[in-house]
Amino acid sequence: MDGQRRHFFASTALHEGERQGRTRAWAEHTAWGAVAILSSRDADWLGTTQASRLRSALREIDDVDDLLTRMRDRAQVHTFEAHRAALPRLRELITSTNLRLLGITDAVDDSVDGYLAEADLDGVVRTLGLRTATDGTAVLRTTGFEIDTVRDLVATSTVAALEAATSTDPRLRGAGRRTLGELLEAYR
Repeated sequence: MDGQRRHFFASTALHEGERQGRTRAWAEHTAWGAVAILSSRDADWLGTTQASRLRSALREIDDVDDLLTRMRDRAQVHTFEAHRAALPRLRELITSTNLRLLGITDAVDDSVDGYLAEADLDGVVRTLGLRTATDGTAVLRTTGFEIDTVRDLVATSTVAALEAATSTDPRLRGAGRRTLGELLEAYR
């Protein structure tokens, strides 16, 4: 490859990387507003102007990675090791996504993944004896946003797709990304 073409490709990659680097995550309430809008639900916690801007931003997003970047701050992800006996109680305390909405059967294993109010995290960790672990069996997604609204939105295919699209399982990731692409396309 000659020097001029090499410079062009390096320059293009740099500009693309800069553009991706400047994509900011939405604030928690805005990200949940985007979930609501993509799920054809009201985001009544957003002001009229903010909701209008968010709807415009969603119409302009044509890349699933861009959407995932913007949605990343809707919850903080914490991973713990949990004793097998604590898992049933933990399942009662969290709100889990429903992967069946994506046509995927939920895994039957000794793991837990779901949403919990940020204010409840320390008590749950203490009560159930959870230990921080990077490859733990319990993934808790904490949010400071109104937990009843989160519970309602977690029951949508939008949240199922967001969770699946960031999975390490290629099958889940593919299904999640495909669903998010369809949601964005349908919203435009």
